[in-house]
Amino acid sequence: MMEHIQFLRKHVGHAPLLMVGAATLIVDEQNRLLLLHRSDNDCWGPPGGAVELGEVVEDAARREVREETGLELGDLSLFGVFSGPELFYVYPNGDEVYNVTIVYLARFPEGHVRLNGEHTAWDWFAPADIPENVSPPIKPVITKFVETHG
Repeated sequence: MMEHIQFLRKHVGHAPLLMVGAATLIVDEQNRLLLLHRSDNDCWGPPGGAVELGEVVEDAARREVREETGLELGDLSLFGVFSGPELFYVYPNGDEVYNVTIVYLARFPEGHVRLNGEHTAWDWFAPADIPENVSPPIKPVITKFVETHG
């Protein structure tokens, strides 16, 4: 977790914070979506995470993909900005956040997937085959992806 968030948590405990995040929908040549199985909540989702203080959001998206999968991305296109009550989330440790997530779309990444400790598995999913246990704050993103790519 970022130092800034740790600092805030020391002062507010588990109370809700506004969290800006970046996520990337990575699609292969068969229009399948790369999803990672999270180790903290037993759900699936795309690579992503919090934007650090002063960080450009697109750089955060690339950094999160690199950290979580080992993949390098070429061109990114903006998929959407997601916010609102459906992006509220309580982490397994009790921390509450209202997410504002900027989501990018990327195709044909370079490299091979190598997971870090945040995830236990990965797979490519056709839009019709995306698992039901998608991480709650990412569900609106996945719903829009299926609507536009399914």
